[in-house]
Amino acid sequence: MSSKFEYTRAIVCGIPSSLPAQAQRLEEPGEGVDLLKARKQHAEYVSTLKKLGLEVTEMTPDENCPDCVFVEDTAVCVDNSALIPILGHQSRRPEASRMKDTLEGLGFNVIEMQDPAILDGGDVLFTGREFFVGVSTRSNMEGVAELAKAFPEYPVNSIKVVEHLHLKSMMTMGGPDVIFVGASKVASDAWNELESKAKFKYQKLVLPEDHAANCLYLNGTLVHLAPHEIPESISVYRKLPGPKIELENSELHKVDGCLTCNSILLC
Repeated sequence: MSSKFEYTRAIVCGIPSSLPAQAQRLEEPGEGVDLLKARKQHAEYVSTLKKLGLEVTEMTPDENCPDCVFVEDTAVCVDNSALIPILGHQSRRPEASRMKDTLEGLGFNVIEMQDPAILDGGDVLFTGREFFVGVSTRSNMEGVAELAKAFPEYPVNSIKVVEHLHLKSMMTMGGPDVIFVGASKVASDAWNELESKAKFKYQKLVLPEDHAANCLYLNGTLVHLAPHEIPESISVYRKLPGPKIELENSELHKVDGCLTCNSILLC
């Protein structure tokens, strides 16, 4: 993560064949994951990162880790420091050790989380000036405290997450000091808590669909979901100024994957 949302590198991981049958999810999707389509969408995602000027480290998928494509959960990186969490779902914890090795190989100062803390990176919203951390089924207050210890130069605030898997399932940064938020009651409640705890002021942009509020803002470009995946929200995006890129994520969305889940962005 960067305080200026300007990045030079990213880490991604390929999609294992074990994902459709074994990935952890909130509930069973109405339709199964099309693995070939998922890989095609992911390849376009990686290509987009490269087009935006990022040098991409591509980790080999691990068939023993069905969710390994969702690398965001496995580390919180700011500048040259990285916190390696204990992931909230026990089956995913081997993913963190793989990410630790990758980040050490890239020269990061790695800090490892301690029990009884648990944390998924998808619960961590960094505004460039402070952290908001979702307390969810995957992240606890001990995890919030460990993150605060790892990055003492930034304020850290906890936000209650209900119904959604992660905090960033319903809100992300859409620009400097701009937070995109879903329109549901649970997203609105989370925003109200965020606003009451924030040390700085942020502009709120509401998207009719919660999952539409998950986007990537990097190097001056807004990357968001394709129109057919956010039919109620696409008009909001199209009214925004500046360069934008539309990406499909329909297959990984079936296993609770959002756009931010698929990469770790690095300065």
